[in-house]
Amino acid sequence: MFPLVLLSCSLLTFTGTVNAQDLGVPLTWREFSNSRLLAERISIAKAAIDTILPQLDTSDAQFNGIGYWQSGNVFSAMANFDHLAGTNTYETQVVNGLNTAFSLYSNFDQFGYNDDAMWWATAAYYGYRAYGNQNLLSMAIATWNHVSQYVVSAADASSGSQPNKNFAIAGSCYGETMAGGVFWRPTADDTGINSITTGLYVTLSAFLAETTGDATYTNAAILSAKWIQNLQINANGIVLDSVDGADCTRSAASWLFTYNSGKYLEGLSVLKDVTGDSAWTDLMTNIAAAAIKSSAWEGSNGIITEGASPSSNNDGVGFKAIFIRGLDEVSVRSSDNSALQILIHSYNDVQYNALLELAANGTSYSSSWPGPPQGFTTWGQLAALDVMVTAINTNSP
Repeated sequence: MFPLVLLSCSLLTFTGTVNAQDLGVPLTWREFSNSRLLAERISIAKAAIDTILPQLDTSDAQFNGIGYWQSGNVFSAMANFDHLAGTNTYETQVVNGLNTAFSLYSNFDQFGYNDDAMWWATAAYYGYRAYGNQNLLSMAIATWNHVSQYVVSAADASSGSQPNKNFAIAGSCYGETMAGGVFWRPTADDTGINSITTGLYVTLSAFLAETTGDATYTNAAILSAKWIQNLQINANGIVLDSVDGADCTRSAASWLFTYNSGKYLEGLSVLKDVTGDSAWTDLMTNIAAAAIKSSAWEGSNGIITEGASPSSNNDGVGFKAIFIRGLDEVSVRSSDNSALQILIHSYNDVQYNALLELAANGTSYSSSWPGPPQGFTTWGQLAALDVMVTAINTNSP
């Protein structure tokens, strides 16, 4: 995705726990409700997906104008649309696209990035969830097995070595074990470990644990979730980006991206259900509240400003969609916390209304959610899909 920029941690203050957060909806937010009925919300989401579909190249399952990992997330949005709408509208495209990518790239790994592989494996899991297709589940498991080779085990941390790396690894950083961290790249000499790769691993592990009942997946999810909890949460409750697996240098404190918190939240929401451990529920709730109200990526009106790039695609354009998707999973699994559910649906409505009223050009949307509208771009459409799809779910019929 992009190279690590590493700085000393000496100027950072961070913690593995977060103080209890206020779940109230800020009154400064722009339009945090909507009255559209379910049928209309489904129609809006379908139109958004149909607008990006002409960019699909079926020969390699990628979409013109966006990158490989981003293309995988279009399939995720399509599968989740069908899951939430109770339809099979995009089953053929999702199944064929995932089969094509898996056949072209071993374990979905096109360029040698474990996070790329995991984005597609997660899409395969969503496809399994939507359609019950066992072959998609098998793809997700095969990719999980592949990426598991690049997780720092407790034994690796103790020995200071990892079987698939050709350097001495840091067994601990800042007083915490590195066990559970997932290397960003499978190449023998790459030292980077980051929250998005590890968060993806937490999430897929938890989903597979829930689906199969196999404790192997549960234990993997717990170990990696603890790595993020202990090493990667700053004093404001926001998930940080990366730590070097050889010398413990960490990414700049300013590297705060929505998808790191979003993907971890998704994983925690499943893990709390799999384990029944209220500590994961508490952590999830506190991070969700902190991330939803973070000034790192939004103003007082609540509209996410991260990844606004009207003229060209970049990785950051796709981050906020992952955040919205993760928050939706939190909402679905928080029926015992109405305040958190209200906060999430209000936040999603802020983004939904901004896209529809400030950034829409017909059924296409700018990557700048505060607007103005512009002509169609694949990356702008990608960024909007998860908002449109989760709006099916986070509002009353």
